[in-house]
Amino acid sequence: MRQKINSILLTCLLVICLIQTVHGIVEGIYCGKENCYDVLGVNRETTTKKEISRAYRKLARKFHPDTSKEEDAAVKFRKVATAYEILKEDDSRKDYDYMLDNPEEAYYHYYQYYRRRLTPKVDVRYVLFVTITIISIIQYLHKANRYEDAISYAMQNPKFRNQAMQIIHQEGLLEHNKKSSKNKKSKEDRKKEEERVLREVVEDSIDIRGGYSKPTYRDILWVQLSCLPYQTFNYVKWYACWVLKFNIRKEEYGEEEKEYLTYSGLNMTEQYWAALDEYTREEIMHKELWVPEKLKAYKEAQEEEMRVKMAESGRHKMWRRYMKKGGPGQMTFAED
Repeated sequence: MRQKINSILLTCLLVICLIQTVHGIVEGIYCGKENCYDVLGVNRETTTKKEISRAYRKLARKFHPDTSKEEDAAVKFRKVATAYEILKEDDSRKDYDYMLDNPEEAYYHYYQYYRRRLTPKVDVRYVLFVTITIISIIQYLHKANRYEDAISYAMQNPKFRNQAMQIIHQEGLLEHNKKSSKNKKSKEDRKKEEERVLREVVEDSIDIRGGYSKPTYRDILWVQLSCLPYQTFNYVKWYACWVLKFNIRKEEYGEEEKEYLTYSGLNMTEQYWAALDEYTREEIMHKELWVPEKLKAYKEAQEEEMRVKMAESGRHKMWRRYMKKGGPGQMTFAED
């Protein structure tokens, strides 16, 4: 008996679901249990955008809570507004028509509905433009800040400061400023003027490279993206020439090629290599690390030297003694 009752209830539920799917109803999305076309009083097959807008304006005036005296005016107005939002756009109207024709695909309809509701209605091109612009500004400001740190360090460093002061005295820059501004500027103003002249001399006399170099337009992401096709073409051209000259024709490496193989083999960037002083670069080049065998031997020697330093360091010795004594304590649950 109980099985018969359960089968009858299940049949009733299936009938109810079938009735809903026949009418294209997926509750909780779009216009709910009502048809959006019926809410606006328009025909699905022949209605145009203008007719939908006209029907909406007419019903909006009729059911607007500020003008209508009906008790359920606010509810009806929201239904009309919802129906208009769905039918006024071609994409959302297309999704709604698909739901009416294929009501059995309930999960797909939920996905399409919330995807359009939650996805920002902003052109992707504008988003990319704003994003790249913000990154470019941050890039430039970060580069300028690092350059400012390098100049400040050089001005405070006794070595660079003394060199700059020698140049200032030799060229008489401060004496000229003192004569031209005598009795016209306060002590504080003269101090600022001296710092300004010192900064100019420091900027002109020292060569700052690498990550602390002076920012240029080439460091901006917009410029880098604009030059990317040209740089890609140059790289392909350079690589093809490299293969032709050194892999096929077996020509000897020039100085530039030797430097490239050296700093790339040592995992250095071109900027880092250029930032090294000339003596260090010559010392590294003297090792002929562009030869694979010598590069491998050099790296192994460096690793061995690092292991020796680690073994001799006090902290490493303490760690080894700690591990010999058993390392970190262990908690066990063995029963006696």
